[in-house]
Amino acid sequence: MDTMKAVGLTRYLPIEDPESLVDVVIEKPRATGRDILVKVKAISVNPVDTKVRAPKDKVEENPKILGWDVAGVVEEVGPDCSLFRPGDEVFYAGSIARQGGNSEYHLVDERIVGRKPASLNFAEAAALPLTSITAWEALFTRMSLSRNPGDNEGKSLLIIGAAGGVGSIAIQLAKQAGLTVIGTASRPETVDWVKSMGADYTINHHEPLLPQLQQMGYETIPYIFCLNALEKHWEGISEAISPQGVLCAIDDPTSPLDLTLLKQKSVTFVWEFMFTRALFETDDMIEQHRLLNQIADAVDQHKLKTTLTDILGSISAENLRQAHKLLESNKAIGKVVLEGFGS
Repeated sequence: MDTMKAVGLTRYLPIEDPESLVDVVIEKPRATGRDILVKVKAISVNPVDTKVRAPKDKVEENPKILGWDVAGVVEEVGPDCSLFRPGDEVFYAGSIARQGGNSEYHLVDERIVGRKPASLNFAEAAALPLTSITAWEALFTRMSLSRNPGDNEGKSLLIIGAAGGVGSIAIQLAKQAGLTVIGTASRPETVDWVKSMGADYTINHHEPLLPQLQQMGYETIPYIFCLNALEKHWEGISEAISPQGVLCAIDDPTSPLDLTLLKQKSVTFVWEFMFTRALFETDDMIEQHRLLNQIADAVDQHKLKTTLTDILGSISAENLRQAHKLLESNKAIGKVVLEGFGS
């Protein structure tokens, strides 16, 4: 039996516990069907990793592998594959229903995999897939915004929590699409980051939203993309959004939301969950392959830039625990990446 290194868990523990993520050796998988086997070169960490790992009573019989941002090289392709060949450099987020990519080799359906941007190294590329898919689907699929700048003249978008991984990409995509972008940030360093990504204006999400927007000359905002603290901002959003506006969210509220606050304005509220296509194997699953290739093209044409801010070393349990701690602090800017498995 061929084996490989990985970082996994069998118990769901606080990240301070050294057993919360552990180095393991597991069986190396083989590619079948439309799966490709990827030699993992770099991975990134997202809030979904910390949410899946969050403490609970469940115990895994076999190590559960997290990690839904991978850049690597195709090692092997299943017999039904047509999009990739061994040696191709790829990047992708994978499926929440399967083992994650925090391993030396990783199986993934080729329909949710894109060509790695040629102009980026593996670490830079690993920072992009999950956040790019989320931002793209939110703006252009869920909110039905046009990618043509001419169609968005005079339209404004408010991004709540704009300094994180998804916000950093959403700002760039929205600006390319011709929207005026207002991003929320509360610290000098996050304000600087949001502006460096291309936001036209920033406001503070720890203060009421509408008065700040009105000071800038906005009575209401037609498009709002909320990336965190949805419950906290719910009333503020309902005040700030325009009649017949569109609100998209990715957050996990811990209590029910009062949708009646949106009724008089006939607001469209829509969720974005980037794992939906892979989780349900929807008929349009291959759209994520196409989407990631368009992201790669935009990067290589210098229209989009990676949001990598820190490389925390090689892929190990110790370094991944540090990455999880950083994300759980809610102070992360951009994306953190781990690269290679070392000796």
